[in-house]
Amino acid sequence: MNKPTRRALSAVAATATLLGLAATSSTAVAVTPAASGTAAPSAAVAAERLIVGYKSGVQEARSNGVAAADAQDKAADAGQELRFERRTGTGAAVFDLGEKKSKAEVADLMAEFRADPDVAFVEPELIAQPLAVAADPNDTDYAKQWDLFEATGGMNVPGAWPTTTGAGVTVAVIDTGYVAHSDLAGNISGGYDFISDAARARDNNGRDANPADEGDWYAVGECGTNTTPSDSSWHGTHVGGTIAAVTGNGKGIAGIAYGAKIQPVRVLGKCGGSSVDIADAITWASGGTVPGVPANPNPAKVLNLSLGGASATCPSTYQNAIDGAVSRGTTVVVAAGNSNQDVSGFTPANCNNIVSVASTNREGGRAFYSNFGAKIDISAPGGETRRATDTPGTVTTPENAILSTVNASKTSPTTETYKPSMGTSMAAPHIAGLAALMKAAKPSLTPAQIESAMKANARPLPGTCTGGCGVGIADTAKTVASLGGTTPTDPKTFTNATAVAIPDNGAAVTSSIAVTGVTGNAPATLKVAVDIRHTYRGDLVVDLVAPDGTVRNLKAYSGSDSADNVIATYTVDASSEVANGTWKLRVQDRAAQDTGSISSWGLTF
Repeated sequence: MNKPTRRALSAVAATATLLGLAATSSTAVAVTPAASGTAAPSAAVAAERLIVGYKSGVQEARSNGVAAADAQDKAADAGQELRFERRTGTGAAVFDLGEKKSKAEVADLMAEFRADPDVAFVEPELIAQPLAVAADPNDTDYAKQWDLFEATGGMNVPGAWPTTTGAGVTVAVIDTGYVAHSDLAGNISGGYDFISDAARARDNNGRDANPADEGDWYAVGECGTNTTPSDSSWHGTHVGGTIAAVTGNGKGIAGIAYGAKIQPVRVLGKCGGSSVDIADAITWASGGTVPGVPANPNPAKVLNLSLGGASATCPSTYQNAIDGAVSRGTTVVVAAGNSNQDVSGFTPANCNNIVSVASTNREGGRAFYSNFGAKIDISAPGGETRRATDTPGTVTTPENAILSTVNASKTSPTTETYKPSMGTSMAAPHIAGLAALMKAAKPSLTPAQIESAMKANARPLPGTCTGGCGVGIADTAKTVASLGGTTPTDPKTFTNATAVAIPDNGAAVTSSIAVTGVTGNAPATLKVAVDIRHTYRGDLVVDLVAPDGTVRNLKAYSGSDSADNVIATYTVDASSEVANGTWKLRVQDRAAQDTGSISSWGLTF
């Protein structure tokens, strides 16, 4: 073919050696400057195919036969084989290497093509992967989101992410609107303010296209006789963060359906919201027509209503709007209510054609405040900022609540922050997020099919529920897998709840767990849940000891940390360890005065 051969390349390689570069054909080519305005040559990787673009006008660009002959000559020079396979849509030639070749072999072949002046480019075939966040995103507060991953009270969310992130699905959060937050802003899309009462809206007008949350605080007596004052809740933004906070951005929290978009639809303001406004919001958000309001350019396929009030029956105003939304293919998710009563007396959770959601705690039982009853469809984590016996209004167990995006102000918006909250308002967005993941994975699903699949794949509550909590706690990964593909392996959890006293400023103590029945090595994302009660946690050093004696530090000594207790779930790369055997939690108190004990701990494989 009278083209440059490997012998011609040797001179370039020698020059490269004089320049202090390794004298290989691939390196020699790399030191040749790319033509002005063109990209640098593609690096070699192990591959099964090469893609070659010939310059316009040469025979190889027009004739498959000539291209095949040219490739065979070049392959022979490199001591390999190439077979012409096809053309791409842009005219490049695809050559099959016969089998996957090593990086070095691919580099040799690419060097042959790059030495040919008739070749515009040569590059290996690359294998793309789904851009799902790994099981452990790098969001700084992800470890606090027990509701997503803990085996007891969590919803098994990370196992679904390699399959679906909710991309392409819009979830309307019909609530207080949206207050600016950098951990959610990237997933906010459109929205509308449906509050028709200007005083309730605090924006000096009625309905408009701005769904900004102006704050829903009120003073004593403003919302009825003897009503106590209340701070702004930033409720809609907390709900939205649970569903679709930006994930993998190195800050804050992870959203359940972080590929989805949140459409804030404002209906709640000072002293609540009108059923007329809420019903119109349901209609508009799902793509229906509301007189005097522009059409929704991006109708939502999932609606979240973390709101409600007492009513013995579902009003026709609500039911008609819900039925219309469902007829348009939109799933309607509703919080059951926080009165510790039968849900049948609260609306819109007592309406038909919805997914009614009860709230569970970190132990997997019904949260003390959650409504219950035969009309509950399913349960999800709603958390507890306090125990039932603690003083109302106090926050005693923030680590057991649902952390999400809010504003720091008690009145009008100021600085963004995160806050742990509890309620069926927090449980419902877990189910709305699951619905978004399902709809993205299989767009043809109807609302009835989404609800049915959720229920069929839920797991029984590991805790207790009096009065009825539906079919159980939703299992995200199992539900998504049921739509097509293999069923994920259920996580295996081992616990030790025998208390072990920690001596003051003394020797280390251990608590052991015997792990059996787990195949192979421990995972790279081994979950270590610890509950250590201590009156000055900075005194403590906490280690995980593997069966072979390898020590992994979970918490270091910090004399300045005066807070109580170490209640956390740590993620440990234990992939080098055989799973089965005796694992130990080792704790040592390294300072005087304060005491405590290992209350319980567990491992999830």
